[in-house]
Parts: sequence; C-alpha cells; structure tokens
Amino acid sequence: MAMLSSLETLPRRQPATVAAIDWAQLAIPEARRLRELGFDEGVGIEVLHRATLGGGPIACRIGRMTVALRRRVAASIRVATGA
Repeated sequence: MAMLSSLETLPRRQPATVAAIDWAQLAIPEARRLRELGFDEGVGIEVLHRATLGGGPIACRIGRMTVALRRRVAASIRVATGA
C-alpha cells in the first residue's frame, strides 16, 4: 500500500510519485510555473537536497530536471511512496 505525504516532508533520495497538487494553495504564477515544469499527478519525483536553514528551498528531481521549490510550494504537493 502506498504511503501519502507532502513533498516538504519526503525523505531525501526516496523515489515517489506525485499523487495530488493542491492548486488552490498556490498563487497563479506559482501554479503556472509548476505546470510548465511538468508537475502533475503520476510524475516521478525525488528530493535531492534541503537548505540547512529551516525555511530554505528544497531541490528536487522531476524527470531529468532539478528544480528548487519554496517549502510552502512543496507542502502543497502530495506524494505517494512504496508499492
């Protein structure tokens, strides 16, 4: 059974799949940027790095791209891990 969590709390280097995105939590430019970068349900994602300061950005890999996201944006992305 798959476990759901937010991208913000996903452990580093743990492969996951985007399960849902709370588009209503995002400003229109943020939502547009995520869509342009290919963020959508069913896409594979992995956290590569977190800034050492608690509120800093999160670097993640989606497809072959590495993208930095604000923590607030990452919190709006639900991911599924496990089989």
